[in-house]
Amino acid sequence: MNAVSNPKVNGPARALRVEQKAADLASLQLAIVDQPPPTPAAGMAVVQVGAAAVNPSDVKATLGLMPKAVWPRTPGRDFAGTVIAGPSAWIGREVYGSGGDVGITRDGSHARYLLLPEAALRERPRNISMDEAGAVGVPFVTAYEGFRRSGMPQAGQVVLVLGANGKVGQAAAQLAAQAGAKVIAVQRRPGPFEGFACAPVDVIDASQEDVAARVLELTGGRGADVVYNTVGSAYFEAANKSMAKGATQIFIATHDRAVPFDIFAFYRGMHTYVGIDSLAMDCVASTAQLDAMREGFERGTLKPFPVARSFGLDEALQAYQQVLSGSTDRVVLRP
Repeated sequence: MNAVSNPKVNGPARALRVEQKAADLASLQLAIVDQPPPTPAAGMAVVQVGAAAVNPSDVKATLGLMPKAVWPRTPGRDFAGTVIAGPSAWIGREVYGSGGDVGITRDGSHARYLLLPEAALRERPRNISMDEAGAVGVPFVTAYEGFRRSGMPQAGQVVLVLGANGKVGQAAAQLAAQAGAKVIAVQRRPGPFEGFACAPVDVIDASQEDVAARVLELTGGRGADVVYNTVGSAYFEAANKSMAKGATQIFIATHDRAVPFDIFAFYRGMHTYVGIDSLAMDCVASTAQLDAMREGFERGTLKPFPVARSFGLDEALQAYQQVLSGSTDRVVLRP
């Protein structure tokens, strides 16, 4: 389809801009600028952003802690909004998405307008709000990609999720429960499991229990078929001891790069390790992952995260500070 202009794309396009790396959040300069509104070429579209999550990776990218980030740029990986210019078949439709390139190697969603390829457009699922749609991207895409690369969870399997307090961990627990797997969720703080899984989840408080011993107890000594380790080094030893014969462990992050590794136990256990880098998936690939989860969102077996608070662009620094402080609440900007 040929791109078409639309009179709704006019006036200043307000956007958050980061000009250079900051040593810490205190020295971070987030400028709000007025830019010319984008004009889409053929095969491109302009989305007026209704809601855009502030992810930990968004904040880290402004501090220079994420590879591949360019300067200056507009941050923001996740988005939901309305198509207002581009292919005529998309005009007026509400869409959502995410991307490892969006807000990292190209301008992102913390702005009034977002320019995207048509292939990255997907309609917002029914039954989830604009704020919720703008906040599911990075956690669910990352969780799904880990399972896709390691073989999707199957009914009857045991899936151990390490770091279930985090949003990727909660998304992984939901996906595994939806597939009919037995889910064991490990968190470091006491309290109820907040992943909204569609089936019961066994919870282990790592501050009070021996994780591996408890996993073996819950599985009759067999261990977990899939271990989704969202934390990395802190759980590495316990994760390895929790793996069943032929099990897979998925990694998406770590605190320490080097960990003790028992090669004998690895090959005798016939184990597989899978590493996931969500930055490697651009907006087209990420949106395809979300599309694979659409049915779950629409029938309610997958639940979006409640949005604790929304901020305007003028309050962006406050939103970034809340996320970097370790808050588990989901936060969105409404540009």
